[in-house]
Amino acid sequence: MTRPTAQATPTKEEESPIHILWINCGLSCDGDSVALTAATQPSIEEIALGALPGLPKIAVHWPLIDFECGPDQGADTFIEWFHKANRGELEPFVLVLEGSIPNESINGEGYFTGFGYHHDTMQPYTINEWIDLLAPKATIVLAVGTCATYGGIHGMAGNPTGAMGVPDYLGWDWKSKAGIPIVCVPGCPIHPDNLSETILYLLYQAAGQAPMIPLDEHLRPQWLFGNTVHEGCDRAGYYEQGEFAKTYDSPKCLVKLGCWGPVVKCNVPKRGWINGVGGCPNVGGICIGCTMPGFPDKFMPFMDAPPGSLVSGTASQAYGSVIRSLRNITLKKVDTEPKWRKKGRSLETGYRPSW
Repeated sequence: MTRPTAQATPTKEEESPIHILWINCGLSCDGDSVALTAATQPSIEEIALGALPGLPKIAVHWPLIDFECGPDQGADTFIEWFHKANRGELEPFVLVLEGSIPNESINGEGYFTGFGYHHDTMQPYTINEWIDLLAPKATIVLAVGTCATYGGIHGMAGNPTGAMGVPDYLGWDWKSKAGIPIVCVPGCPIHPDNLSETILYLLYQAAGQAPMIPLDEHLRPQWLFGNTVHEGCDRAGYYEQGEFAKTYDSPKCLVKLGCWGPVVKCNVPKRGWINGVGGCPNVGGICIGCTMPGFPDKFMPFMDAPPGSLVSGTASQAYGSVIRSLRNITLKKVDTEPKWRKKGRSLETGYRPSW
């Protein structure tokens, strides 16, 4: 009787990788792809190279960095990876969608988007076709940027393409074959670290090393979009004191110049933009609500004070003057040294020198 041979644990090099299939042929400017190159917490290089503890092996198929591949030539045929996923040859994979989804049923005799083409008809695959083919097979569907999440600029009222976000196309209650809802990371452009951090979480989840990603009612990661711009803004104290900026070079609250920070869910002021530096209100820019499902229609015109700011601002100025007066009284008492601490030979602290 032969003794059974122990099975060797596969090394990371031998593991089947988690594929990331990135489609950027939606209606967009590719700004979200460009923004991701600035991520530092973590960087896209750390993700792609598997340089983080416990991260599974990754294979990234992203037009922005797959420079060796061409449509039908090069080291690989780039579009073939998407056909492999459709044939069930890539397991598991994450489908990343960038850009809003047009309504191809109203395209007349043409098409709005194209990503690869049908070899039999020589007609392009639209993003709608790719979603129909790949979303049911994907472990995770990730919508990046406001265009892909909620329609964005292209989804404004009256747009000729019928543009919409991925949840509008697939359904807000849609779940992947792994039971994971659509994950939306909005921003115009997207915050680089918000996207890289979400990708990292989803990869750990796909590898069974993280629980179900916590999402809010608009499918945004809760830990990134759980608070308003105002709650993390360095200028919030001025609002409380009723002190409002009249020009963009002022350090005071920007609400009366058109900032929607008190009601917009976004962490940019607290996180900064690149490596903790920058962010809209931090550098004098107003918040225009680009991470919200109602953007841009409900936030226009951008430079006008938001509805309600007149009432809230007037109330803030009224009680703010009282608060400032009380704080000034306290300030005068605590912004000086105690009376016993003064220059000279006489010690009044209660200390008794031994000499």
